[in-house]
Amino acid sequence: METQTEQAERRRTGGRRRALATRVVAAVLAGLVAATVAACGGGSSAESSSQITVTYKQTGGDPSQQEFLTAAKAEFERANPGLTVNLQPITASDSDYLTRLQLQMRSQRTSPDLAYEDTFQINSDIEAGYLRPLDDRLKAWPDWNQFSETARGAAKALDGQTYAVPDGTDTRAIWFNKEIFAKAGLPTDWQPRTWDDILSAARTIKAKVPGVIPFNIYSGKAVGEAAAIQGFQMLLYGTGDTLYDLPARKWVLGSKGFTDSLQFVKTVYTEQLGPTPAQSLDPNFQYKVSQQLLPKGQLAIDLDGSWISHHWLPGNASPWAQWNTVMGTAAMPTQTGQAPGRVSMSGGWTWAIPKNAANPDKAWEFVKLISDRDHQVNFSIVNTQIPVRTDVASDPRYLAANPTNQFFASLVPVTHYRPAYAVYPRISSEIQVAMESVMTGSADVAPAAKNYDEQVKTIAGDAVMTAAGS
Repeated sequence: METQTEQAERRRTGGRRRALATRVVAAVLAGLVAATVAACGGGSSAESSSQITVTYKQTGGDPSQQEFLTAAKAEFERANPGLTVNLQPITASDSDYLTRLQLQMRSQRTSPDLAYEDTFQINSDIEAGYLRPLDDRLKAWPDWNQFSETARGAAKALDGQTYAVPDGTDTRAIWFNKEIFAKAGLPTDWQPRTWDDILSAARTIKAKVPGVIPFNIYSGKAVGEAAAIQGFQMLLYGTGDTLYDLPARKWVLGSKGFTDSLQFVKTVYTEQLGPTPAQSLDPNFQYKVSQQLLPKGQLAIDLDGSWISHHWLPGNASPWAQWNTVMGTAAMPTQTGQAPGRVSMSGGWTWAIPKNAANPDKAWEFVKLISDRDHQVNFSIVNTQIPVRTDVASDPRYLAANPTNQFFASLVPVTHYRPAYAVYPRISSEIQVAMESVMTGSADVAPAAKNYDEQVKTIAGDAVMTAAGS
Protein backbone atom coordinates (compact mmCIF):
# COMPACT_ATOMS: atom_id res chain seq x y z
CA MET A 1 0.00 0.00 0.00
CA GLU A 2 1.35 3.46 -1.06
CA THR A 3 2.37 5.95 1.59
CA GLN A 4 1.28 9.57 1.27
CA THR A 5 4.80 10.47 0.12
CA GLU A 6 4.72 7.81 -2.62
CA GLN A 7 1.26 8.95 -3.74
CA ALA A 8 2.46 12.54 -4.01
CA GLU A 9 5.51 11.49 -6.02
CA ARG A 10 3.30 9.43 -8.38
CA ARG A 11 1.04 12.43 -8.95
CA ARG A 12 4.06 14.67 -9.67
CA THR A 13 5.57 12.08 -12.09
CA GLY A 14 2.22 11.61 -13.86
CA GLY A 15 1.87 15.36 -14.23
CA ARG A 16 5.34 15.64 -15.77
CA ARG A 17 4.53 12.80 -18.18
CA ARG A 18 1.22 14.42 -19.17
CA ALA A 19 2.97 17.76 -19.73
CA LEU A 20 5.65 16.08 -21.83
CA ALA A 21 3.02 14.23 -23.83
CA THR A 22 1.16 17.48 -24.41
CA ARG A 23 4.33 19.14 -25.70
CA VAL A 24 5.05 16.16 -27.99
CA VAL A 25 1.52 16.23 -29.43
CA ALA A 26 1.78 19.99 -29.94
CA ALA A 27 5.09 19.58 -31.73
CA VAL A 28 3.67 16.84 -33.97
CA LEU A 29 0.62 18.96 -34.77
CA ALA A 30 2.84 21.93 -35.55
CA GLY A 31 4.86 19.77 -37.91
CA LEU A 32 1.71 18.53 -39.62
CA VAL A 33 0.44 22.08 -40.03
CA ALA A 34 3.78 23.15 -41.50
CA ALA A 35 3.74 20.21 -43.91
CA THR A 36 0.17 21.03 -44.91
CA VAL A 37 1.08 24.64 -45.58
CA ALA A 38 4.05 23.53 -47.67
CA ALA A 39 1.86 21.10 -49.60
CA CYS A 40 -0.71 23.79 -50.31
CA GLY A 41 1.66 26.52 -51.28
CA GLY A 42 5.15 25.15 -51.75
CA GLY A 43 6.31 26.84 -48.53
CA SER A 44 5.68 30.15 -46.85
CA SER A 45 4.72 33.18 -48.90
CA ALA A 46 8.16 34.61 -48.20
CA GLU A 47 9.81 31.46 -49.56
CA SER A 48 7.50 31.37 -52.60
CA SER A 49 8.16 34.98 -53.49
CA SER A 50 11.93 34.54 -53.18
CA GLN A 51 12.37 31.87 -55.87
CA ILE A 52 10.97 30.37 -59.05
CA THR A 53 11.53 26.77 -60.11
CA VAL A 54 11.98 26.02 -63.80
CA THR A 55 11.62 22.43 -65.04
CA TYR A 56 12.84 21.57 -68.53
CA LYS A 57 14.05 18.66 -70.62
CA GLN A 58 17.81 18.28 -70.83
CA THR A 59 19.05 16.38 -73.86
CA GLY A 60 22.01 14.19 -73.03
CA GLY A 61 25.26 15.38 -74.60
CA ASP A 62 23.82 18.73 -75.68
CA PRO A 63 24.61 21.55 -73.24
CA SER A 64 23.04 24.37 -75.26
CA GLN A 65 19.70 24.54 -73.40
CA GLN A 66 21.41 24.39 -70.01
CA GLU A 67 23.86 27.13 -70.98
CA PHE A 68 21.09 29.36 -72.34
CA LEU A 69 18.98 29.06 -69.19
CA THR A 70 21.95 29.44 -66.87
CA ALA A 71 22.84 32.75 -68.51
CA ALA A 72 19.19 33.88 -68.33
CA LYS A 73 19.06 32.88 -64.65
CA ALA A 74 22.05 35.07 -63.82
CA GLU A 75 20.57 38.00 -65.74
CA PHE A 76 17.16 37.63 -64.10
CA GLU A 77 18.61 37.36 -60.60
CA ARG A 78 20.65 40.54 -61.14
CA ALA A 79 17.48 42.36 -62.12
CA ASN A 80 15.55 40.88 -59.16
CA PRO A 81 17.73 41.07 -56.03
CA GLY A 82 16.78 38.47 -53.44
CA LEU A 83 15.08 36.17 -55.96
CA THR A 84 16.57 32.80 -56.97
CA VAL A 85 15.86 30.94 -60.20
CA ASN A 86 16.02 27.22 -59.41
CA LEU A 87 16.78 25.37 -62.65
CA GLN A 88 15.48 21.80 -62.50
CA PRO A 89 16.59 19.82 -65.59
CA ILE A 90 15.23 16.35 -66.29
CA THR A 91 17.39 14.15 -68.49
CA ALA A 92 15.02 11.62 -70.01
CA SER A 93 13.35 10.50 -73.21
CA ASP A 94 10.38 12.57 -74.37
CA SER A 95 7.82 10.14 -72.94
CA ASP A 96 9.65 9.73 -69.61
CA TYR A 97 10.06 13.49 -69.33
CA LEU A 98 6.34 13.97 -69.84
CA THR A 99 5.49 11.43 -67.13
CA ARG A 100 7.85 12.99 -64.60
CA LEU A 101 6.68 16.51 -65.39
CA GLN A 102 3.04 15.53 -64.95
CA LEU A 103 3.81 13.94 -61.60
CA GLN A 104 5.42 17.18 -60.48
CA MET A 105 2.56 19.38 -61.67
CA ARG A 106 -0.14 17.36 -59.92
CA SER A 107 0.95 18.52 -56.48
CA GLN A 108 1.21 22.05 -55.12
CA ARG A 109 4.13 20.80 -53.05
CA THR A 110 6.21 19.69 -56.06
CA SER A 111 4.93 21.77 -58.97
CA PRO A 112 7.44 23.99 -60.76
CA ASP A 113 6.59 27.62 -61.48
CA LEU A 114 7.53 27.23 -65.11
CA ALA A 115 7.44 24.06 -67.24
CA TYR A 116 8.86 23.21 -70.66
CA GLU A 117 6.01 21.64 -72.63
CA ASP A 118 6.15 19.84 -75.99
CA THR A 119 3.38 20.95 -78.38
CA PHE A 120 2.83 17.22 -78.97
CA GLN A 121 1.52 16.77 -75.42
CA ILE A 122 0.45 20.19 -74.18
CA ASN A 123 -3.25 19.69 -74.80
CA SER A 124 -3.23 16.56 -72.66
CA ASP A 125 -1.90 18.64 -69.78
CA ILE A 126 -4.40 21.42 -70.47
CA GLU A 127 -7.33 18.99 -70.36
CA ALA A 128 -5.91 17.39 -67.22
CA GLY A 129 -6.08 20.81 -65.55
CA TYR A 130 -2.34 21.14 -64.97
CA LEU A 131 -1.82 24.49 -66.74
CA ARG A 132 -3.24 27.98 -66.38
CA PRO A 133 -4.37 30.17 -69.32
CA LEU A 134 -2.17 33.14 -70.16
CA ASP A 135 -4.54 35.24 -72.28
CA ASP A 136 -4.71 38.23 -69.92
CA ARG A 137 -0.94 38.35 -69.66
CA LEU A 138 -0.47 37.93 -73.41
CA LYS A 139 -2.86 40.80 -74.20
CA ALA A 140 -0.74 43.13 -72.09
CA TRP A 141 2.56 41.98 -73.67
CA PRO A 142 3.44 43.91 -76.85
CA ASP A 143 5.94 41.25 -77.97
CA TRP A 144 3.13 38.72 -78.51
CA ASN A 145 2.33 40.50 -81.78
CA GLN A 146 5.76 39.49 -83.09
CA PHE A 147 4.89 35.79 -82.84
CA SER A 148 3.63 34.27 -86.07
CA GLU A 149 -0.03 33.32 -86.25
CA THR A 150 0.85 29.66 -86.67
CA ALA A 151 3.09 29.73 -83.60
CA ARG A 152 0.45 31.48 -81.50
CA GLY A 153 -1.96 28.68 -82.34
CA ALA A 154 0.45 25.95 -81.23
CA ALA A 155 -0.47 26.37 -77.57
CA LYS A 156 -4.14 27.21 -78.00
CA ALA A 157 -6.63 24.69 -76.64
CA LEU A 158 -10.09 23.80 -77.90
CA ASP A 159 -11.53 26.20 -75.32
CA GLY A 160 -9.95 29.05 -77.31
CA GLN A 161 -7.51 30.02 -74.57
CA THR A 162 -3.71 30.08 -74.91
CA TYR A 163 -1.72 28.25 -72.26
CA ALA A 164 1.93 28.68 -73.23
CA VAL A 165 4.50 30.73 -75.11
CA PRO A 166 6.41 28.89 -77.87
CA ASP A 167 10.17 29.27 -77.80
CA GLY A 168 10.93 27.90 -81.23
CA THR A 169 9.63 25.54 -83.81
CA ASP A 170 10.96 23.34 -86.56
CA THR A 171 10.07 22.50 -90.11
CA ARG A 172 10.62 19.38 -92.18
CA ALA A 173 11.92 18.98 -95.69
CA ILE A 174 14.21 16.85 -97.86
CA TRP A 175 17.94 16.53 -97.30
CA PHE A 176 19.87 14.97 -100.20
CA ASN A 177 23.51 14.04 -100.83
CA LYS A 178 24.76 16.00 -103.85
CA GLU A 179 27.76 13.70 -104.35
CA ILE A 180 25.50 10.64 -104.64
CA PHE A 181 23.22 12.56 -106.99
CA ALA A 182 26.18 13.42 -109.22
CA LYS A 183 27.20 9.73 -109.37
CA ALA A 184 23.63 8.85 -110.38
CA GLY A 185 23.56 11.51 -113.08
CA LEU A 186 20.93 13.53 -111.23
CA PRO A 187 21.04 17.34 -110.88
CA THR A 188 22.76 18.56 -107.72
CA ASP A 189 20.29 21.44 -107.50
CA TRP A 190 17.40 18.95 -107.44
CA GLN A 191 14.00 20.33 -106.45
CA PRO A 192 11.22 17.72 -106.82
CA ARG A 193 7.81 18.99 -107.83
CA THR A 194 5.71 15.88 -107.14
CA TRP A 195 5.82 12.61 -105.20
CA ASP A 196 6.63 10.84 -108.47
CA ASP A 197 9.77 12.99 -108.80
CA ILE A 198 10.98 11.63 -105.46
CA LEU A 199 10.27 8.03 -106.41
CA SER A 200 11.92 8.51 -109.80
CA ALA A 201 15.12 9.88 -108.23
CA ALA A 202 15.17 7.02 -105.72
CA ARG A 203 14.79 4.45 -108.49
CA THR A 204 17.65 6.01 -110.44
CA ILE A 205 19.93 5.97 -107.39
CA LYS A 206 19.07 2.34 -106.67
CA ALA A 207 20.04 1.40 -110.21
CA LYS A 208 23.18 3.50 -110.58
CA VAL A 209 24.68 3.82 -107.09
CA PRO A 210 24.43 0.41 -105.42
CA GLY A 211 25.31 0.11 -101.77
CA VAL A 212 23.46 3.21 -100.56
CA ILE A 213 19.91 3.63 -99.29
CA PRO A 214 18.09 5.68 -101.93
CA PHE A 215 15.40 7.25 -99.75
CA ASN A 216 14.42 7.34 -96.09
CA ILE A 217 10.93 8.01 -94.83
CA TYR A 218 10.43 7.14 -91.15
CA SER A 219 7.84 4.41 -90.63
CA GLY A 220 6.58 2.06 -87.93
CA LYS A 221 6.04 2.08 -84.19
CA ALA A 222 9.69 1.73 -83.20
CA VAL A 223 10.53 5.32 -84.20
CA GLY A 224 7.28 6.58 -82.72
CA GLU A 225 6.19 10.12 -83.46
CA ALA A 226 8.90 10.54 -86.12
CA ALA A 227 6.94 8.13 -88.31
CA ALA A 228 3.69 10.00 -87.76
CA ILE A 229 4.90 13.56 -88.27
CA GLN A 230 8.07 13.32 -90.37
CA GLY A 231 6.75 10.47 -92.45
CA PHE A 232 3.00 10.14 -92.78
CA GLN A 233 1.72 13.65 -92.17
CA MET A 234 4.28 15.16 -94.54
CA LEU A 235 2.48 13.05 -97.15
CA LEU A 236 -1.10 13.48 -95.94
CA TYR A 237 -1.05 17.27 -95.75
CA GLY A 238 0.49 17.32 -99.22
CA THR A 239 -2.66 15.68 -100.60
CA GLY A 240 -4.87 18.49 -99.33
CA ASP A 241 -6.52 16.23 -96.77
CA THR A 242 -6.18 16.45 -92.99
CA LEU A 243 -6.29 14.32 -89.88
CA TYR A 244 -8.65 16.63 -88.02
CA ASP A 245 -11.43 18.95 -89.19
CA LEU A 246 -11.02 21.93 -86.89
CA PRO A 247 -14.36 23.71 -87.62
CA ALA A 248 -16.25 20.45 -87.03
CA ARG A 249 -13.91 19.40 -84.19
CA LYS A 250 -13.82 15.87 -85.53
CA TRP A 251 -11.21 13.37 -86.65
CA VAL A 252 -11.42 12.57 -90.36
CA LEU A 253 -11.88 8.98 -91.51
CA GLY A 254 -11.82 7.39 -94.95
CA SER A 255 -9.97 10.13 -96.84
CA LYS A 256 -8.35 9.44 -100.18
CA GLY A 257 -5.28 11.32 -98.98
CA PHE A 258 -4.87 8.82 -96.16
CA THR A 259 -4.87 5.81 -98.47
CA ASP A 260 -2.66 7.59 -101.04
CA SER A 261 -0.13 8.30 -98.29
CA LEU A 262 -0.11 4.65 -97.21
CA GLN A 263 0.32 3.63 -100.84
CA PHE A 264 3.40 5.86 -101.14
CA VAL A 265 4.92 4.17 -98.07
CA LYS A 266 4.11 0.75 -99.49
CA THR A 267 5.76 1.64 -102.80
CA VAL A 268 8.97 2.75 -101.11
CA TYR A 269 9.33 -0.50 -99.19
CA THR A 270 7.94 -2.88 -101.82
CA GLU A 271 10.41 -1.56 -104.42
CA GLN A 272 13.23 -1.57 -101.84
CA LEU A 273 13.83 2.14 -102.31
CA GLY A 274 14.20 2.74 -98.58
CA PRO A 275 15.82 1.13 -95.56
CA THR A 276 15.00 -2.48 -94.83
CA PRO A 277 12.07 -2.95 -92.43
CA ALA A 278 14.56 -4.20 -89.83
CA GLN A 279 16.54 -0.94 -90.11
CA SER A 280 13.39 1.19 -89.91
CA LEU A 281 12.16 -0.70 -86.85
CA ASP A 282 15.30 0.09 -84.86
CA PRO A 283 14.24 2.51 -82.08
CA ASN A 284 17.53 4.37 -82.56
CA PHE A 285 17.18 4.67 -86.32
CA GLN A 286 16.68 8.46 -86.24
CA TYR A 287 20.07 8.92 -84.61
CA LYS A 288 21.72 6.47 -86.98
CA VAL A 289 20.38 8.46 -89.93
CA SER A 290 21.68 11.83 -88.77
CA GLN A 291 24.87 10.70 -87.05
CA GLN A 292 25.99 7.79 -89.24
CA LEU A 293 24.21 7.18 -92.55
CA LEU A 294 24.20 10.76 -93.81
CA PRO A 295 27.74 11.75 -92.72
CA LYS A 296 29.15 8.48 -94.13
CA GLY A 297 27.42 8.88 -97.50
CA GLN A 298 25.23 5.80 -97.04
CA LEU A 299 21.86 7.52 -97.57
CA ALA A 300 20.95 9.62 -100.60
CA ILE A 301 17.60 11.25 -99.75
CA ASP A 302 16.21 11.81 -96.25
CA LEU A 303 12.80 13.27 -95.34
CA ASP A 304 13.71 14.84 -92.03
CA GLY A 305 13.82 17.85 -89.73
CA SER A 306 15.43 21.27 -89.88
CA TRP A 307 17.46 20.51 -86.77
CA ILE A 308 19.63 17.62 -87.93
CA SER A 309 22.58 19.80 -89.02
CA HIS A 310 22.92 20.60 -85.32
CA HIS A 311 24.53 17.15 -84.92
CA TRP A 312 27.20 18.05 -87.48
CA LEU A 313 28.43 21.27 -85.90
CA PRO A 314 31.72 21.36 -83.96
CA GLY A 315 31.41 19.97 -80.44
CA ASN A 316 28.19 18.08 -81.13
CA ALA A 317 27.39 14.41 -81.62
CA SER A 318 28.77 13.88 -85.13
CA PRO A 319 30.99 16.78 -86.29
CA TRP A 320 31.08 16.95 -90.09
CA ALA A 321 32.97 19.89 -91.54
CA GLN A 322 31.89 19.23 -95.15
CA TRP A 323 28.16 18.89 -94.53
CA ASN A 324 27.17 22.16 -96.15
CA THR A 325 28.94 21.37 -99.42
CA VAL A 326 27.78 17.75 -99.52
CA MET A 327 24.15 18.10 -98.44
CA GLY A 328 21.45 19.87 -100.39
CA THR A 329 17.93 20.78 -99.27
CA ALA A 330 14.59 20.74 -101.06
CA ALA A 331 11.03 21.40 -100.00
CA MET A 332 8.72 18.41 -99.76
CA PRO A 333 6.38 18.77 -102.74
CA THR A 334 2.64 18.34 -102.66
CA GLN A 335 1.32 15.12 -104.16
CA THR A 336 0.88 16.29 -107.75
CA GLY A 337 2.46 19.72 -107.48
CA GLN A 338 -0.87 21.36 -106.66
CA ALA A 339 -0.88 24.70 -104.81
CA PRO A 340 0.88 25.74 -102.70
CA GLY A 341 3.43 23.34 -104.17
CA ARG A 342 5.30 22.77 -100.90
CA VAL A 343 4.35 21.27 -97.56
CA SER A 344 5.93 21.04 -94.14
CA MET A 345 5.07 19.96 -90.62
CA SER A 346 6.06 21.71 -87.41
CA GLY A 347 6.40 20.81 -83.78
CA GLY A 348 8.31 22.65 -81.13
CA TRP A 349 8.32 23.40 -77.42
CA THR A 350 6.66 25.97 -75.22
CA TRP A 351 6.91 27.55 -71.77
CA ALA A 352 3.82 27.08 -69.60
CA ILE A 353 2.90 28.11 -66.06
CA PRO A 354 1.35 25.24 -64.08
CA LYS A 355 -1.90 25.82 -62.22
CA ASN A 356 -0.12 24.83 -59.00
CA ALA A 357 2.76 27.28 -59.47
CA ALA A 358 3.63 29.07 -56.23
CA ASN A 359 5.07 32.15 -57.95
CA PRO A 360 3.28 32.61 -61.30
CA ASP A 361 3.94 36.37 -61.56
CA LYS A 362 7.72 36.05 -61.43
CA ALA A 363 7.54 32.99 -63.69
CA TRP A 364 5.78 35.15 -66.27
CA GLU A 365 8.49 37.81 -65.98
CA PHE A 366 11.10 35.12 -66.65
CA VAL A 367 9.15 33.93 -69.71
CA LYS A 368 9.13 37.46 -71.08
CA LEU A 369 12.88 37.74 -70.61
CA ILE A 370 13.82 34.51 -72.40
CA SER A 371 11.24 35.18 -75.13
CA ASP A 372 12.35 38.69 -76.12
CA ARG A 373 14.04 39.33 -79.45
CA ASP A 374 17.69 39.20 -78.39
CA HIS A 375 17.30 36.08 -76.27
CA GLN A 376 15.38 34.32 -79.02
CA VAL A 377 18.02 35.21 -81.62
CA ASN A 378 20.61 33.58 -79.39
CA PHE A 379 18.44 30.56 -78.59
CA SER A 380 17.51 29.95 -82.23
CA ILE A 381 21.17 30.06 -83.26
CA VAL A 382 22.63 27.75 -80.62
CA ASN A 383 19.76 25.24 -80.83
CA THR A 384 19.31 25.32 -84.63
CA GLN A 385 15.68 26.33 -84.12
CA ILE A 386 13.21 27.92 -86.50
CA PRO A 387 12.19 31.21 -84.86
CA VAL A 388 8.58 31.75 -83.84
CA ARG A 389 9.07 35.53 -83.78
CA THR A 390 8.94 37.21 -87.18
CA ASP A 391 11.56 39.79 -86.16
CA VAL A 392 13.97 36.98 -85.22
CA ALA A 393 13.34 35.07 -88.46
CA SER A 394 14.48 38.13 -90.42
CA ASP A 395 17.34 39.07 -88.10
CA PRO A 396 20.71 39.14 -89.95
CA ARG A 397 22.42 37.43 -86.99
CA TYR A 398 20.10 34.44 -87.28
CA LEU A 399 20.21 34.25 -91.06
CA ALA A 400 24.02 34.27 -91.10
CA ALA A 401 24.46 31.67 -88.35
CA ASN A 402 23.65 28.52 -90.35
CA PRO A 403 23.49 28.20 -94.15
CA THR A 404 20.18 26.30 -94.00
CA ASN A 405 18.41 28.64 -91.58
CA GLN A 406 16.85 30.81 -94.27
CA PHE A 407 15.59 27.82 -96.27
CA PHE A 408 13.91 26.08 -93.34
CA ALA A 409 12.45 29.33 -92.01
CA SER A 410 10.96 29.97 -95.46
CA LEU A 411 8.74 26.89 -95.00
CA VAL A 412 6.85 28.39 -92.04
CA PRO A 413 4.11 29.90 -94.28
CA VAL A 414 3.24 26.42 -95.66
CA THR A 415 3.69 24.41 -92.48
CA HIS A 416 1.06 22.58 -90.46
CA TYR A 417 0.92 21.73 -86.77
CA ARG A 418 -0.34 18.37 -85.61
CA PRO A 419 -3.87 18.35 -84.17
CA ALA A 420 -2.27 17.60 -80.83
CA TYR A 421 -5.41 17.39 -78.74
CA ALA A 422 -5.74 14.99 -75.82
CA VAL A 423 -6.35 11.82 -77.88
CA TYR A 424 -3.74 12.63 -80.53
CA PRO A 425 -0.96 10.47 -79.02
CA ARG A 426 -3.21 7.41 -79.33
CA ILE A 427 -4.24 8.31 -82.88
CA SER A 428 -0.60 8.88 -83.78
CA SER A 429 0.13 5.38 -82.54
CA GLU A 430 -2.51 3.99 -84.90
CA ILE A 431 -0.92 5.87 -87.82
CA GLN A 432 2.36 4.15 -86.95
CA VAL A 433 0.61 0.77 -86.86
CA ALA A 434 -0.92 1.37 -90.31
CA MET A 435 2.45 2.42 -91.75
CA GLU A 436 4.22 -0.57 -90.26
CA SER A 437 1.65 -3.02 -91.61
CA VAL A 438 2.08 -1.85 -95.21
CA MET A 439 5.85 -1.45 -94.76
CA THR A 440 6.30 -5.05 -93.60
CA GLY A 441 3.68 -6.47 -95.96
CA SER A 442 1.47 -7.77 -93.15
CA ALA A 443 -1.49 -5.83 -94.60
CA ASP A 444 -2.37 -4.12 -97.83
CA VAL A 445 -3.37 -0.45 -97.98
CA ALA A 446 -7.17 -0.88 -97.84
CA PRO A 447 -7.32 -3.14 -94.76
CA ALA A 448 -4.64 -1.05 -93.01
CA ALA A 449 -6.69 2.10 -93.58
CA LYS A 450 -9.89 0.34 -92.47
CA ASN A 451 -8.26 -0.84 -89.27
CA TYR A 452 -7.05 2.70 -88.60
CA ASP A 453 -10.62 4.02 -89.01
CA GLU A 454 -12.00 1.44 -86.60
CA GLN A 455 -9.38 2.22 -83.99
CA VAL A 456 -10.00 5.97 -84.23
CA LYS A 457 -13.73 5.40 -83.73
CA THR A 458 -12.90 3.56 -80.51
CA ILE A 459 -10.48 6.27 -79.38
CA ALA A 460 -12.46 9.38 -80.33
CA GLY A 461 -16.03 8.17 -79.97
CA ASP A 462 -18.51 10.51 -81.62
CA ALA A 463 -15.80 13.02 -82.57
CA VAL A 464 -15.26 11.46 -86.00
CA MET A 465 -16.48 12.22 -89.49
CA THR A 466 -16.20 10.63 -92.92
CA ALA A 467 -14.17 12.61 -95.43
CA ALA A 468 -16.16 14.48 -98.06
CA GLY A 469 -16.54 12.49 -101.23
CA SER A 470 -15.72 9.18 -99.55
